[in-house]
Amino acid sequence: MKMNLSSIKAAPNVIMGLFIGLGIIIGFWLLSSSLKNLQESQRTVSVKGLSEREVPADQVIWPIVYKEANNDLANLYNSIDAKNNIITSYLIEKGISKNEITFSAPSIVDRSTEMYSPEKAPYRYYATSVITVSSRKVDLVRELIFSITELGKKEIAFVTNEYNYTTEFSYSKLNEIKGGMIEEATKNARKTAQKFADDSESSLGKIKNASQGQIIISNRDAQTPHIKVLRIVSTIEYYLKD
Repeated sequence: MKMNLSSIKAAPNVIMGLFIGLGIIIGFWLLSSSLKNLQESQRTVSVKGLSEREVPADQVIWPIVYKEANNDLANLYNSIDAKNNIITSYLIEKGISKNEITFSAPSIVDRSTEMYSPEKAPYRYYATSVITVSSRKVDLVRELIFSITELGKKEIAFVTNEYNYTTEFSYSKLNEIKGGMIEEATKNARKTAQKFADDSESSLGKIKNASQGQIIISNRDAQTPHIKVLRIVSTIEYYLKD
């Protein structure tokens, strides 16, 4: 049987064409598989985890403010000194240490220098005096805030509910519980992510990204500023797998 010479010459080209075609098919399959795997590896879910705790304040700064008036400046200062001593003795007697008490220079206004005063004031000099208690005896100070008004019987005119002089409660042991709160927030975030994965018939993978918000400290409410609420939110992005 004689073979056509042109057919013999074309055979290598056909074989090469088959190999090229097969290579292209395999290449497309590999590319498709890689793209599918890449898409699957990029499927993620971003969730937030919350940790919240109530803690009692362990530090208090209490400004004790009172007013004084007199027509004689020297007598005014003498009266302030006397009343500062009365207040200090009362605080120490009740359990406040001397080193927890500080005095500020009194703020004095001379009403005679006020050109546009609507009416003549009964006294020329008016003073605002501030004694500050900085203590870790939070419960004791809270009691004294109410009981100190009994010194009004000694003609001490205390000022309350003034915006510039508010009692401040704070919490100083944040570093002791911060780690536990971050761990709790992370666990809560994972629970949420796991629920999402289950609902979407996926499995939860590794963490892709994670960010931790700052711990926010606030009063529980306006009536209990001595009770603090600590709150932290962690944002975590997980990979999802089919």
